[in-house]
Amino acid sequence: MLHLVDASYFIFRAYYSVTPGMAGADGRAVNALYGFARFLGDLLERARPAEVAVAFDESLDSSFRNGIYPAYKANREPAPPDLAHQFGLCRELCRLLGLAEYASGIYEADDIIGAIASRMRGEGRRCVLVTRDKDLAQLVRQGDEFWDFAGDRRYGYHDIEAQFGVRPERMADFLALTGDSVDNIPGVPGVGPKTAAVLLREYESLDDLYAHLEEVATLPLRGAARLPARLAAHREAAYLAQRLTRIACDMPLAFAPADLARRPADVAALEDFYDRAGFGPMLRRQARRLAGGG
Repeated sequence: MLHLVDASYFIFRAYYSVTPGMAGADGRAVNALYGFARFLGDLLERARPAEVAVAFDESLDSSFRNGIYPAYKANREPAPPDLAHQFGLCRELCRLLGLAEYASGIYEADDIIGAIASRMRGEGRRCVLVTRDKDLAQLVRQGDEFWDFAGDRRYGYHDIEAQFGVRPERMADFLALTGDSVDNIPGVPGVGPKTAAVLLREYESLDDLYAHLEEVATLPLRGAARLPARLAAHREAAYLAQRLTRIACDMPLAFAPADLARRPADVAALEDFYDRAGFGPMLRRQARRLAGGG
């Protein structure tokens, strides 16, 4: 199966979990790089995927979503300087390990993953989404898998609703109703996850819900009588949030299916790379194993 990796989560996780103070030959921090390298190596050894793509977020404030809603992700602090430069090193590492990697200054990693997943389904491929981001659950279809690698939990299509509250196809609408504080998306005030889940089990989409607002007052929900008025008052906000939470699977991304085939790791180049990073023998041995060199 095609493995699609949400790199940014694992890089940030590594930055905050690996001991700070690790520095390469140039004196710059490499702790996030080290943790990401361990993650990638472990993923490749455990899953042995034939096809892999790794998606990176390139900018916090230049997404097309900022043009729609300037406050999008405005609550987030910029990446610390000793982390920001490590993203480029992580992309270089992917290439040396023989993995396709992608980034965009306009679209986010979620959109890249969505575009690849969508197009590869036309080639008969099923996907494993390697992430912990619930937003990506909206991409899961029959035969796909959502793999929370850090938590060692896997969810198939029929597991998504039990885990996140709604079927994958309705996740963007679910987030449009509840909002997403992580991304600074407001949603509809007073509509929490439980209420949104009930609404989207009853109605197929945000459009379907708004087409039947008069019925909402009769649903077995606390405060149901007030819900139609609240939803009507915040209709514009809900549809704005939907535009922000829906993954742009139609983004322009130049790739061919053959580009996703995993290539042999470049052991010699990795040795030099690890020398510059000041890494020890463990990652080198793993790189040799990945390249089939014992």
